[in-house]
Amino acid sequence: MITAEGVSSVRDDFKREEIALEVYDLIKDIKDPERPDTLEDLSVVYEDGVKVENLTGLCDERYKISVIFTPTVAHCHLATLIGLCIRVRLQEELPHSYKLSIYLKEGSHDTATEVSKQINDKERVSAALENPSLRELVTECLAPRL
Repeated sequence: MITAEGVSSVRDDFKREEIALEVYDLIKDIKDPERPDTLEDLSVVYEDGVKVENLTGLCDERYKISVIFTPTVAHCHLATLIGLCIRVRLQEELPHSYKLSIYLKEGSHDTATEVSKQINDKERVSAALENPSLRELVTECLAPRL
């Protein structure tokens, strides 16, 4: 027998899946800082790396969005910039009420913990975006492909 709770759960699952696909669509076309390829082309971001959870309950429209990405090499010196680009794109484009966390895939980078900590620190992100050179790099990575 189908219950109201079951219908609500299915609806909630659908909404979370829909948001996850929206998030992926927003980040997949970010350009790599060194190459003409996108993060999707290089398998830096992937659909399975986007997770969406309810933050406080089934009826609340607040979500926790987690994005896990994998740098192309374990010593990638631009991993922080890539994470910053992902954060900026989602902060600028997402209409939902959410808590955003961005992480490097465990074991994918020599300093994954430190980089993840930097790109999830609001003060560090804000300070980084005040740097005109860094802001220009982010803008270039987020520009649409021609």
